Amino acid sequence: MTAPSDSAHAVHRPPVAVPEDDTVFRLAQLVLLLHVVAEFHPDGVELERLGAYDFIAANPLLMASSDDDPDRFELLMAGFDDRALSYASAAQRFATRRERLKHDLALLLAYDLATTAVRGHVLYRLTDAGVDMAMRFTAMYARSYTTAATIVVRRLRKVRPGPLRERVTEWTRQPSGPHRIDLADLFVEPEELDEADAFGEDSVGRWS
Repeated sequence: MTAPSDSAHAVHRPPVAVPEDDTVFRLAQLVLLLHVVAEFHPDGVELERLGAYDFIAANPLLMASSDDDPDRFELLMAGFDDRALSYASAAQRFATRRERLKHDLALLLAYDLATTAVRGHVLYRLTDAGVDMAMRFTAMYARSYTTAATIVVRRLRKVRPGPLRERVTEWTRQPSGPHRIDLADLFVEPEELDEADAFGEDSVGRWS
């Protein structure tokens, strides 16, 4: 009889929890964000702009990366830290989060926490039930996130769509991590891949 393998006695640990992979967590962030957005965009906000607000509010030190940025100290005091590993994969995380946004908004609409209006674009805003929910959050992170969202929306609300897109691209591609490696250069968007690239032996997959 062979001795039992080490794997038979291995402790089964739960996988690492990534908050933004949790639908409920993302929906809570969206409710808080839309509550902040209402102050600056009372009629609602279009999808692309909301996507930029959504990601940068969760990672505000991408925007306030300079030591002399006027909002950096307040964000640091709110608990944000750009040494977190998540800041080293910002471009890929932004693409993933952007893909999830329509689904998350559809859930808010289904729960009657958000509604839409058409003003040339489809605009999203909270319902009265959504506002009531936003005001019920009391966790420390909710306060920190609201602080970040307020700073982000205040700074970006008047930036036109084209320049806003350019700024978000620049922020998510800036060098990060201890060796200042631009990880965004290692990957391309799915639509940039042809069939050979997508299924070839040299294709690279990743998860953040």
